[in-house]
This record gives sequence, structure tokens and C-alpha cells, in this order.
Amino acid sequence: MTWLTTPAHHRWLESETDRLLSFGHAAADPAGGFTRLDEVGRPQSGPWELWITCRMTHVYALGALLGRPGSAPLVDHGLRALTGVFQDQEHGGWFTEVGPDGPVDDAKGAYPHAFVVLAAASATAVGRPGAAELLREALTVSERRFWDEDAGMVVESWDRGFGQLDPYRGVNATMHTVEAYLAAADVTGERIWLDRAVRMISRVVHGFARENQWRIPEHFDTGWAPDLEYNADTPAHPFRPYGATIGHWLEWARLTLHARAALTAAGDVAPAWMLDDAVQLFDAAVREGWAVDGAPGFVYTVDWSGQPVVRERMHWVVAEAIAAAAALHAATGDDRFDRWYATWWDYAQEFLIDRSGGSWWHELGTDNRVSRTVWAGKADLYHAVQATLIPRLPLTPVLAPALARGLLG
Repeated sequence: MTWLTTPAHHRWLESETDRLLSFGHAAADPAGGFTRLDEVGRPQSGPWELWITCRMTHVYALGALLGRPGSAPLVDHGLRALTGVFQDQEHGGWFTEVGPDGPVDDAKGAYPHAFVVLAAASATAVGRPGAAELLREALTVSERRFWDEDAGMVVESWDRGFGQLDPYRGVNATMHTVEAYLAAADVTGERIWLDRAVRMISRVVHGFARENQWRIPEHFDTGWAPDLEYNADTPAHPFRPYGATIGHWLEWARLTLHARAALTAAGDVAPAWMLDDAVQLFDAAVREGWAVDGAPGFVYTVDWSGQPVVRERMHWVVAEAIAAAAALHAATGDDRFDRWYATWWDYAQEFLIDRSGGSWWHELGTDNRVSRTVWAGKADLYHAVQATLIPRLPLTPVLAPALARGLLG
């Protein structure tokens, strides 16, 4: 018997979902969006961040679909923020950061805009008022401003008026656009979003990753040529670190499997490489990221020879490893993925899950004690909550639409 097929383990996952959802309620700021939380769940001061507000709206949409009282009002809170303080009524799109007096960072980035699509799609799956209209607008902005048809990828960032485009290109924003488009495809029934997600996956996974021994380049110039030395002087950057990011290999592996399952469900024959490459990415992440410096845990980044660069352990990497192992087990039935899955939940229980203060510690040092070099506090719930749900859901549709259809295992 495997953990992934054990009802008792599913009950444990459900209890962890509920514990996490309870922790995040205080993040809803009546004056605006969702705030970051500190280590015991108190709201932190500072501007409201678009990506945090979107991710928490998405998380509480999942909570509402699970029938957890108090979740739907938090979804509505997020929707009010996205159609209120964050929305640029003059130029369109959404501000990156907003304070009580208006925008603090008025740039328009593909990364947070992808989360607007995801939040709106999940809220639409719940049936919250105004969510479907927000989703349509978010998809229109994504298509008009960020989608690059020739490249089959997304551009990175504009100024407020969408007049000046940053020459930088990055696959982090592309990855989360894949996630958002898969959700949009399921919620709207429009095939174009699945097709675009597959195009992005094909270029990154079957192209960039395969061509670089599965070490996915993160940073590119305007023509999508890799810049392998980008941020070499700031290797621990929270969004654009130097080198290859182990957690993203796992995330791309899982997203590839979601897309593969969606193609199959649509009656297509998914390319054989989708499963093969997902396994290769997973194996590379284990080989070069897990316990490579004498202690359990995933290092954050490696260089282009596979040697660790930033050795701190980020909670989101373990969450994505858990989710990728569950997805690969669902796709293959191979029990080795269940064994890794159990290994990483054991690690999370021992080192990451904070039974006293709540939620998960967001960063550990090489000694697996709490560290705060990249992430202080407990910013949001997105990765941890999804790690508790993906093992209980099919690969397609994705999370919120699957819950809406009653597919929770």
C-alpha cells in the first residue's frame, strides 16, 4: 500500500489543508489586499503586493470549494482588491504594489499578471460575483500585453502605460503563465489557453531544459538567448536568482503532466516526450538538489555544472517536490515516486511544519534550522496548500475546476 492511495493519509492531508487555511485569515487587510504574514500569522506592514493578493485569493477559492466556512468572503475580499486598488483604470492591467495613497510600484509584470488570471479562474470556479468578468479582462490583458505569438512565450514587464517593454525575458513568469492558462482552459472551455500552455512547455522543457542537461536557464535577453551569468553578484535573489533553480525543475515537471493529461482528455495524443521529460526533470532535481551537502533538504540553486550555489532550503521547493512526486505517481504508477513523496512529507513534518506558530517555515539554513536570508516571515499559503491538494486530485482538470466538479479523492 502506498501513501498516495491510503485513505488515512488523505485524512492527514485534509487536516493540514485546514490548518494552513486557518493560519491565513488575518492576511486580509480591510483597507486593501492581502498582506504578508509574520511567523505567527500577524499582518506585516508595507504595501499590498499583487502576487500575494492573487495567490491568497486563489487559496481561499480552493477553501471555498472545499466547503470551509469563511473562505468565500476572503475570495470576495481579493476580488474587490483586484477590481479596486490594484486595477489601473487609466492604462489597464494591475499595479505591482499599492499603498493607501495609491501605487507604490506601477510596473506591469507578467509574473503577477499570471496570478491575476489564476485567482480569477479559481474564483470563477467557485461562482463568486464578478469573477468571470475579471477573468475575461485578465485574459485579454495577458493576451494583448504579454503573450508573444512569434516566440510562443510571454514578455516580462512593461511600464505603467504599456509603452516601454523591459528587454529581460524570464521563464519564471512563463511558468506561472502556463499554470494560469491551464486553469483558464478548464474554466472557460477555450482550447487556445491549453495550446499556448503546451507551446510554452515545449520550448522550455523540451528545448531549454533538454539542451542544458535539465538545468533550466532562468534568464534571457530579448531574443530568448540564455544569460547564464545573470545576477551572479546577487545569487540569492528571491525571484531572479543566479544559476538554475531546483524547485522550478519540479514545478515544470508537474505542469508538463497537467498539460499532458489535458491533451489526452481532449482526445489528442500527447507527445511521448512530455512524460519522458517530466521524469528527467524530476530525476535531475533529486540528483543535484536533494541532500547534496550532507544534510537532508533541497538546495535553492545550482551552477551550470550542477554544483550548489545557494544552499538554503526553501519551503516552496519541498512543496513542489511533493506535488511533482504525486503527479508522476499518478501518471506512471511507479512506486518509487510514492517513496520520494513519503520522504519529503517526513522532511516537511520534521523541519518545515510549524505546529506552534502555524503554517510552514519559509526558509531553513544548511543545518535545517530557521533562516531568513531570502524569506522572512510566512508570506503566503499557495505552495503548501497546493501540496496538500494535488495528491488528492486528478491531473486534469487542475485544482479549482477539479474541486468544482467534485473530483477530490
